[in-house]
Amino acid sequence: MVYDVLLFVVLAIFVAAMGPDPFGDPAAFGMVTVPRWGLAAAAVLVGRPYPLAALVLLLPLGPWQFSEGFATVDLSWLLPRRNVKILPLLATSPFIVWYAYLTGRRMARVWPALLAFCLIAVVGVAVVLARGGDLALWVSMITAVLGTYVVPHLFGVLRRKLLQQRAQARTSAEAQARLRERARIAREMHDSLGHDLALIAVRAAGLELAPGLAPAQVKAAGELRLAAADATERLRQIIGLLREDSDAAPLAPVGEDVPELVRRAADSGMSITLDLGPGPVPGLARAVVQEGLTNAAKHAPGAAVEVSVSPHRVRVRNGPPRSRPTARSGGLGLTGLRERVRLAGGTLSAGPVGDGFELTVSLPREGEADPR
Repeated sequence: MVYDVLLFVVLAIFVAAMGPDPFGDPAAFGMVTVPRWGLAAAAVLVGRPYPLAALVLLLPLGPWQFSEGFATVDLSWLLPRRNVKILPLLATSPFIVWYAYLTGRRMARVWPALLAFCLIAVVGVAVVLARGGDLALWVSMITAVLGTYVVPHLFGVLRRKLLQQRAQARTSAEAQARLRERARIAREMHDSLGHDLALIAVRAAGLELAPGLAPAQVKAAGELRLAAADATERLRQIIGLLREDSDAAPLAPVGEDVPELVRRAADSGMSITLDLGPGPVPGLARAVVQEGLTNAAKHAPGAAVEVSVSPHRVRVRNGPPRSRPTARSGGLGLTGLRERVRLAGGTLSAGPVGDGFELTVSLPREGEADPR
């Protein structure tokens, strides 16, 4: 409100400076300046929500008195006895420039402003024709309309587009961050919960085959194995909703190392042999071994598993299952692991081998070119 009052006061002073002398000719002042004050007040009142309406209201105060306006470039010396001015500016021109800028800044539709500018051009042509239509007036009128209406409007449109692009970029970045977080949660759920559920199913399957158990205990173990399989399937569905295929997976999962992972799986009842070669263990070894053991536990219950780890090659191979698998293949774990291997510059192969299944990851040696 204070801003609008100050704007009107300044505009009223400029309008009064353009009109007749209030002391020398008060009648003319009342007939000319007072109505202009009314237009200025109306323009200020509607200027914030409707800048185009304010621009139209200020139209009678626009740069039509070309011979009296201050010019950025005066070309009268080129044409003697012709008052040729480039971009003549009056006292009200800064306000017109401001509202023209606001039309481009705040108005989403373009055609109302174009229609108003066409109206302004028609009025300008009428003014030029009424004054004789000489070259000086044509040049002054065209540059005045362009400089005080069209150019500020285009700056406003440009500013609005830039702000929209920034907002869209910020929204897109936030959406990408949410998708990455969902993918991270999906990977953690698959790596931790999926593996643990598979080990629970393996333990339950071992109990079913253990001698000396009562029929009720064998039945309970079977129900536990089926419940673990159902939980694994529901987890797979949730991961499918959370996971984004294009999201990059981390290169090095955290947690226990390969021997601890194999020992925990063996304690759950899996038959595993580990061949840990000399040299440093690759950062991806744990992820590869975990994925291979999880798949073996879900899809080949009771099968013997061979794990081989060397500095540049990790292999997990299982034999035929001893009991019927209870989990369906989701493929999400291998998809995420394949992305990790690709980012590390390696290759992954997975498929049936004989009666079993083999997962092999080859990593480049130090100094080798990235195969990508």
